Amino acid sequence: MTRYAKAERAALADTFTAVGPDAPTLCTGWAARDLLAHLLLRERHPIGATGILIKPLNAYTQRRQQAIARRDYAGLVSQLRRPPVWSPVSNPLTDELANTLEMYVHHEDVRRAQPNWRPRAIDPGLEKALWDTVRRTSRLALRRFRAAIVIEAPDFGRVSAGAGGPEVSLRGRPGELAMFLTGRQQAADVALTGPDELVERLRNAHLGL
Repeated sequence: MTRYAKAERAALADTFTAVGPDAPTLCTGWAARDLLAHLLLRERHPIGATGILIKPLNAYTQRRQQAIARRDYAGLVSQLRRPPVWSPVSNPLTDELANTLEMYVHHEDVRRAQPNWRPRAIDPGLEKALWDTVRRTSRLALRRFRAAIVIEAPDFGRVSAGAGGPEVSLRGRPGELAMFLTGRQQAADVALTGPDELVERLRNAHLGL
């Protein structure tokens, strides 16, 4: 079975090496070394990472992340390449489920922030895995948005989401839909149609899978 999370991890590590520690990313306020530290904190320091999900602990998590970011960059990239088998999110049983989307989106966060970035060919199997995630989680991500949103990926399918109301259509390849629904709307190549006011609000909404 193809390990898409593992393949994206390796590609992301290569990209981190190529762009260097101070390269920009799509994550506001984070250079490459900060995003790299986030990934390592998430999978190697479960207690330190609690602030990612629990907002009152965010300041503690930020301090831990900043401490990691100050370490040797090449060493941090090496750690990313070899996730610990004991990690709750990166062990062999959870890796594909927890990291396929994570590694793909953050890889694109680095790639698309560079001035010379180009779209890349995506393996159809990875597209299918990304679509499965979009299909599974889009209702939760859009549950409070006041519209009837039809999400469609050509060749893969469609799913309905949103809290109801006027219809908005969101159409694109699975990877682009994943970028859009994780809050990277401005960087996602999608077709968005519907009432102008709703389209504008959706383009600027705070989203996350």
